[in-house]
Amino acid sequence: MARPKALVVRGGWEGHRPVEATELFLPFLRDNGFTVRVEESTEVYADAAAMADTDLVVQCVTMSEITPGQVAGLRAAVEAGTGFTGWHGGIADSFRASSDYLHLVGGQFVTHPGKEPCEREGGQEDNFLPHEVTITALGREHPITAGVEDFDLVTEQYWVLHDDLVDVLATTIHPARPWHPWHRPVTCPAIWTRRWGAGRIVVTTPGHSLDVLEHPSVRTVITRGMSWASRTASAS
Repeated sequence: MARPKALVVRGGWEGHRPVEATELFLPFLRDNGFTVRVEESTEVYADAAAMADTDLVVQCVTMSEITPGQVAGLRAAVEAGTGFTGWHGGIADSFRASSDYLHLVGGQFVTHPGKEPCEREGGQEDNFLPHEVTITALGREHPITAGVEDFDLVTEQYWVLHDDLVDVLATTIHPARPWHPWHRPVTCPAIWTRRWGAGRIVVTTPGHSLDVLEHPSVRTVITRGMSWASRTASAS
C-alpha cells in the first residue's frame, strides 16, 4: 500500500517563523507514515499533477500573495479530496486579497485585540492577552477535540470573520473592555473544520509562537487535525 503524501507549504511573514513552526510537526507526519514534501512557496499549488498526488496540505504562509492559478489549483485539489490544514496566520491570515482563498477556508483574521494602552510597550507582547479556548458541544464529540478540556493561553487572541459552513469545535470570547469600541462580548471560532467537495479543512487559530504550538492541547489539536483532514482518513 502506498504511503500517504503530505505537502508542507511555508513562507510569508517571518514573524510567525514558518520554517521553525513547520519543523515542529514534520516528525509527527513522518512517524505516522507520510512521505513529506516541503515547499517554500505556493507555486506548487498550480501543479495539477503534484496536487492530485497529495493527500494532505499543511500550510504556514501568513499574509503574502497568491496567483489566481495557484488558488484555483489548491481549491481543485481540496474539492477532489486533498486535506488542508494549518494554524494561526499561516492559514487564517493568508492571501488577504484573494476572495477565492477566503471562500475556501471560511474564516479570516481581522484583528487581535491588545492590552490597555497604558500597558503597551511597542512589542508583540502588547497583543498577548489571557484568554480561554472553550470546546463546543460538537467539539466534545469530534475526533480532533474529543477529550481535550478547555484551556487557557496568554498569546494573540484571534478575532475572525466567518461563514456558516464552518463546523466550530472551539470558541474564544473577546470581552468588551473600556478601551475597545465594541459594546458587548464577542464569541469567535478558535478551531473549526470545513467540508469542501471531497476534502476536509481544519483551522486552528492559536499558534502565534513556538511555545504556543508546543502547548499540549494546541499540539494535540493540530496533529489530530492533520490525521483527520488527510485524504486517507476522509476516504475511509
